[in-house]
Amino acid sequence: MALNPFRSEAEAYRFVWLTIGYFGLIVAGAVINKWLGLAVFIVLSAVVLWWFLQREEREPPPRTAPRPHDDTDERRILVIANETVGGKALRDTIQERVGGHRGNVHVVSPALNTPLRHWVSDEDPARIEAERRLDASLARLRAEGIEADGEVGDGDPLQAIEDALRTFGADEIVISTHPEGRSHWLERGVVSGARERFAVPITHVVVDLEAEREEVR
Repeated sequence: MALNPFRSEAEAYRFVWLTIGYFGLIVAGAVINKWLGLAVFIVLSAVVLWWFLQREEREPPPRTAPRPHDDTDERRILVIANETVGGKALRDTIQERVGGHRGNVHVVSPALNTPLRHWVSDEDPARIEAERRLDASLARLRAEGIEADGEVGDGDPLQAIEDALRTFGADEIVISTHPEGRSHWLERGVVSGARERFAVPITHVVVDLEAEREEVR
């Protein structure tokens, strides 16, 4: 699966608005005068081509490694999940990865927002919903005897992982997504991007919440 060319949702939204502005300026110039419209097209196209070539020449971000920890009996697992954070498949995977070690699990739930709310800087509803799911998941993990804490992270899951690794020395990263076809993270190449970017073993868990609800009935 191709890696998303944008490093964050904010960058993607900026690209959309700049594209609208690009065509808008060309149309406005053409309305005034067709030669002015052609001149605007040539100048803006040259700027876009220069920007694209400059962007391609940038080196990829260095692989990020977590801070080390000294407790060899402790298994530290960083979990990245949002809507699937309460899924049974995810909890089973965490139990399996902890194995016979003393588990220390840090769950990060990125605060996903709609494009409109992002542009008007209205992050509160997204954070409140992420916190609600996170609290419920942590309560279930603790009830199963797993030491766990968590936080609401950056809306970009890759940035959320990088932020968490600065303070949490993870032995492994578990990324939880919806099944293919229903997962925006898989469409954006989050899992493959994380494997390229972070020098930590990564496990991908697919959580089908609809199937889990059917099993409960």
